[in-house]
Amino acid sequence: MALILGIDTGGTYTDGVIVEMKNKKILNKAKALTTREDLAIGIRNCINNLDFHEFHKISVVSLSTTLATNATVEGRGCEVGLLMIGHEPIGKMPVKHFSVLPGGHNIHGKPLEEIDVEKTRQAILELKGKVDAIAISGYLSVRNPEHELLVRDMVRQILDLPVVCAHQLTTSLGFHERTVTAALNARLIPIIAELIESVKKVLAEKQIDASVMIVKGDGCLMSETLAREKPIDTILSGPAGSIIGGTFLTQTDDALVLDMGGTTTDIAILKNGVPRINKEGAMVGGWLTRVQAAEIYTYGLGGDSYLQLTREGKLLVGPQRVWPLCVVASNSPHLVEELKINFTKEYDLMFAQATDCFMFLKQSTTEKLTGYEAKVIEILQKGPRSLFYLANMLGIDPNLFSLQHLVNLGVIARISLTPTDILHAKGTYTQWNIEAAKTGVAILAERIGKTGKEFIEMASEQIINDLCLTCLQSLVNCEGENIWLRSNETAMYFIAKTLTPKKNQQFDCAFKINMPIIGIGAPVSAWLPKVAEKMGTELVIPEHAEVANAVGAATGKIMETVRVLIKPGEGGTGYTMHASWERRYFEELEEACAYALEEAKRRAAYAAEKAGAKDFELVINHEDVYATASMIENDIYVESRIEVTAVGRPEWELDEEKEKFFVDARN
Repeated sequence: MALILGIDTGGTYTDGVIVEMKNKKILNKAKALTTREDLAIGIRNCINNLDFHEFHKISVVSLSTTLATNATVEGRGCEVGLLMIGHEPIGKMPVKHFSVLPGGHNIHGKPLEEIDVEKTRQAILELKGKVDAIAISGYLSVRNPEHELLVRDMVRQILDLPVVCAHQLTTSLGFHERTVTAALNARLIPIIAELIESVKKVLAEKQIDASVMIVKGDGCLMSETLAREKPIDTILSGPAGSIIGGTFLTQTDDALVLDMGGTTTDIAILKNGVPRINKEGAMVGGWLTRVQAAEIYTYGLGGDSYLQLTREGKLLVGPQRVWPLCVVASNSPHLVEELKINFTKEYDLMFAQATDCFMFLKQSTTEKLTGYEAKVIEILQKGPRSLFYLANMLGIDPNLFSLQHLVNLGVIARISLTPTDILHAKGTYTQWNIEAAKTGVAILAERIGKTGKEFIEMASEQIINDLCLTCLQSLVNCEGENIWLRSNETAMYFIAKTLTPKKNQQFDCAFKINMPIIGIGAPVSAWLPKVAEKMGTELVIPEHAEVANAVGAATGKIMETVRVLIKPGEGGTGYTMHASWERRYFEELEEACAYALEEAKRRAAYAAEKAGAKDFELVINHEDVYATASMIENDIYVESRIEVTAVGRPEWELDEEKEKFFVDARN
């Protein structure tokens, strides 16, 4: 009996399941807090909580994670040096250090300008000591990758750093999006590497001898080797895992799948049991990438979202993620007393909330810190402290300093009031420190002249309405409409009448979603019943919904696709093949197609094996495109598109000799 260990490392919780694939049965499940300062701790705690001991039966360990998505949304990751070849940046880039170098190609794959070796060398040297990884993006490199490959080789000779080429991540046109994808991929390398190393460390402790797989954003699996090279593919891994898990648990064909985690709410629309793949690429944290992923709509709204009062008394939910007061105060109860000695109602905080506290995570090794930042770290190394306490210790008005820089670096974490605290203050959940949650509620309630009960009702209504709005926005996007509801005053007028109707309003509005909502994630049972009621639809919360991401990780499959484009040669003679590995000229179309097909099959097979597939089949799609012209007798050849996809699964079944060894050992 082969078993799979599925693990989902989210921003708040690490979930684990043991799945027996033959009968599609979930044997054990568990949760533990994700420990960002050392992921191995949370993973170890999760596996321990599974209360499972037959680790020799585990064939594969499969991971899904929101770490890449959350890091992109929150702007975290390593410092990246970006080398752009042949074109200036078209828009904002997710890097501080970049250079524009001569080179690049035209649409036919011919060089626009030759590489300037000396200028390129100087640009690379200037990045030394400033960055932790290099991203390279050449203009139209998808039509000819030679310049990116030349610069990559120079980087490897000069710097001992990870280096990423844009053409290896996507074959899609769009210089800006391809460049963003390469830069984000480089930025995420240490984050995914840390996750893999943490998992392998714990597996070694448990003597689990199994291959490690990671869920990609399209719901398919890849090997750890591939994940280290292309961590960008794990963007939306967690949500994709939840879709696969939700489908596995409910067997529902058409539905809105809503996964509410600690940091984000992720929504996908299922049609005939499968989500749509976003051909344009995933949009995460405001960045449009060229990552092939399930069409998932991600919103900064979760159980750990930062509850903030504006100076006008309006309550905002997220998008920043913080640690809930109730969670941290469980181990640091002194925070409750510190919160009770707080800023007066009249004191106006410009950069923080009166409920803010902070805790130390890990020491910064590269960034230069200011004097007060170093002092804050020294104080927090002894334990979490409130903003009021830190301001007194520093002797500085809290409006004259900000700790956001240290939060962004991951050196410290912000602790404040969250939806999780609201549930504890209501009495819905009682797992953590209830007094801390109630104290936080009382502080913000007093600042706007409300009772604690009134504030809880106000916050609950806001959270539920925001969740309704995410459902509506996702359905609007799914229909292909380019309407951002929050910024559309007309739309919000009618939405407000529906979600927050006022007494004696002249007319009422109502919504009706023509599909059920499948709720995934630990908090959904608390929030979604009211959401489904307001949306006029059925709510389905399956058994094991709280660990659906881990279930999805355990039940995925491997798909690796290689795409080749063949175009007419310049001057109307011959044919040019454009692939991610080369540009090649052919006299005859048949010769070009035959070569492209065989090479694509070979590379798809290699990619599937590298991704961890032990057995797979090749699915081939070959399309010749012609344009019809009314003035001439024959159609005009435009291009040939060749796509080869290797589809398979990891080796779920335990090797017979390995099984026999353990049986003999037990006997």
